[in-house]
Amino acid sequence: MRRHVERVLNDPESRETFAQLIRYGIIGALITVGGQAIYLGLAESGLTSPLVAIAIAWIAGVIVGYFAHGWVSFKGHGERDDHARIGSRFIAVNVFGYLVNSFWVWFLVERLHGPNWWPVVPNIVLTPLLTFGLHRRWTYA
Repeated sequence: MRRHVERVLNDPESRETFAQLIRYGIIGALITVGGQAIYLGLAESGLTSPLVAIAIAWIAGVIVGYFAHGWVSFKGHGERDDHARIGSRFIAVNVFGYLVNSFWVWFLVERLHGPNWWPVVPNIVLTPLLTFGLHRRWTYA
């Protein structure tokens, strides 16, 4: 393990990828916590169904995330000259993330009749790891 860490820290490309992952994690954590707070607040209030609540949270996250990840997480990575391409890819990756999050809401709340907080765990842990890889290799490549 130590050798792997030393290799990563000595390789400029690996070091940059690691820095992006850290920035993505910080920005993504803030966006994810905010989105999950929106979801949980709406779902618990009874104003909407849990699936509508996660949709509203997703829309807010996509808007904030596009700018935050482009300006901070992937700063200096890839080209920024084609906003139509980057924007459409960003939305596609986030639709994938939305579908993953919605699956957990449907499965854990609707299907298993669990509490509204159950999907927050996989939504915070699993989805950001999946979307980081897609954004780095495709959206901001």
